[in-house]
Amino acid sequence: MDRDWVHRSACKGLDPIIFYPATDEEADEAKAVCAECPVQGECLEHAIGHREHNGVWGGATERERQRIIRRRRRLRAMGGTDATGRGDDGAPVIASSAVGR
Repeated sequence: MDRDWVHRSACKGLDPIIFYPATDEEADEAKAVCAECPVQGECLEHAIGHREHNGVWGGATERERQRIIRRRRRLRAMGGTDATGRGDDGAPVIASSAVGR
């Protein structure tokens, strides 16, 4: 998987500890950085594709990423998306209630 996006990320050079909060409720600082990031989508897809189990990636905690994965599976089973989680229009299907901004 291409990782050129990492060099354009808003978190580049920041202390990574903020992206590994002890609880989901403490993830606001990391999510604020992600909300301004030009590669938020690529980061989220990387985390989902590589089953990252820890930290905030692309503005989503592990619990939120699991919700996105489950939603995509349900939609795929219903014929609404392809294997990458993209809908019929090619746009990523992200559970908006799962990713806080």
